[in-house]
Amino acid sequence: MRARYGVPLGIVAAGAAGIVYSAAFEVRSFRLRRVTVPVLPPGMGPLRVLQVSDIHMVGGQRKKQRWLRSLAGLRPDFVINTGDNLSDPEGVPEVLDALGPLMEFPGAYVFGSNDYYGPKLRNPARYLLEKTSGKHGLNGNAPAVGAIHNPWEDLRDGFDAAGWQNLTNTRGVLKTEGVSIELTGLDDPHIKRDRYERVAGGPSGTYDFSMAVVHAPYLRVLDSFTADGYPLILAGHTHGGQLCVPFYGALVTNCDLDTDRVKGLSTHTAADHTSYLHVSAGCGTNRYTPVRFACPPEATLLTLVGREER
Repeated sequence: MRARYGVPLGIVAAGAAGIVYSAAFEVRSFRLRRVTVPVLPPGMGPLRVLQVSDIHMVGGQRKKQRWLRSLAGLRPDFVINTGDNLSDPEGVPEVLDALGPLMEFPGAYVFGSNDYYGPKLRNPARYLLEKTSGKHGLNGNAPAVGAIHNPWEDLRDGFDAAGWQNLTNTRGVLKTEGVSIELTGLDDPHIKRDRYERVAGGPSGTYDFSMAVVHAPYLRVLDSFTADGYPLILAGHTHGGQLCVPFYGALVTNCDLDTDRVKGLSTHTAADHTSYLHVSAGCGTNRYTPVRFACPPEATLLTLVGREER
């Protein structure tokens, strides 16, 4: 009798079911996470901050647009957008429409690589190779060839017209309910556009609270923000790992951050200082890999409270 070698039918069926689930259900199963962070000066607060990230808008994503618009019902004190709004050069009008109700609140933003450049089809295994080599984005890799340039200027103009603060390698100030918040931001480290020397020196000490914002949570950036004394850093970029292993977690972060901190609230220590770090898993995907597994799309409502209110 001739020996038969192959994949058992049950494994094939389970794999197919997983693909259908991750592509048809979980990628559209939008969630809101709520996190409390004890970072405000004693006696101050609370402040409610809505973080949206990694929207990766593609034309026709109506459910995502409706969900984003619905977040205005949370009535946050302010909104932080940590970048990668686009995955389609034609997506700017839909991003601005979806975020329109949120732009009625004070807010600020940084951009990610996909705001500047359109995505390219790539083998997902490359993320594992990059993790092994320690090379991510333009950090150790050759520049991309033939990149599609997205109309990020239109996105910037729309955010600016709404009064959101552009934190591209600069500082900004938001005022809400009589409280002033100093924000320090960087352009995307994933494509080496961060210029920390332009914002170095830490909080000015003239505002009620200070925090830092960046798209990709590279260690060099986290070290700088933390050493300078920022109590809270917000970032995105990682997609929470996007394709995770149940009961294990993420395999990659698409940067040099460890997988234990791929999403959610954690801490970072540098130069005898410790900051809280919140990494959003984001609510979208690259248009060429429209799947999520064990990592649903999300936005986060962070409630900042006084340090004595643990």
